[in-house]
Amino acid sequence: MTNQEDTGDEGSPRLEDQLCFALYAAQRAVTSAYRPLLDELGLTYPQYLVLLVLWERGEMTVKELAGALRLDYGTVSPLLKRLESAGLVRRERAASDERSVLVACTGRAEELRERAARVPGALLAVTDLGGAEVARLRAELWRLAEKAGAAAEGPR
Repeated sequence: MTNQEDTGDEGSPRLEDQLCFALYAAQRAVTSAYRPLLDELGLTYPQYLVLLVLWERGEMTVKELAGALRLDYGTVSPLLKRLESAGLVRRERAASDERSVLVACTGRAEELRERAARVPGALLAVTDLGGAEVARLRAELWRLAEKAGAAAEGPR
């Protein structure tokens, strides 16, 4: 095995040697595996993520929600509009600051919460990943996200 193979073929122009493509393929595969589970809840994957944040943290501003999801306002706003149309979230202007919009789950969303709590376990079952392996992967991905985010911000 060469040193280049040891380090993951960073200099290779081959698609399957690219870290970014492995992440892209994994993300698409995981999202596809979630699809039938979320279809039962009437949710898309991005809508599920929005509800996860709201279930965990409660009412929050759109800006806080976008930050938690690492998305921009322009991406979160249409998601919220669809969730509101489905009767799962409510949006209202903050009394203390008319510029801020508060988002919260409705009773209908709270009814979905228990069923949605089964989704991560169901995904682990279909992927045959153990808890320790998932924890290791998650830690490595968060580390990569942190390093890539810092690199994207550039030198300070």
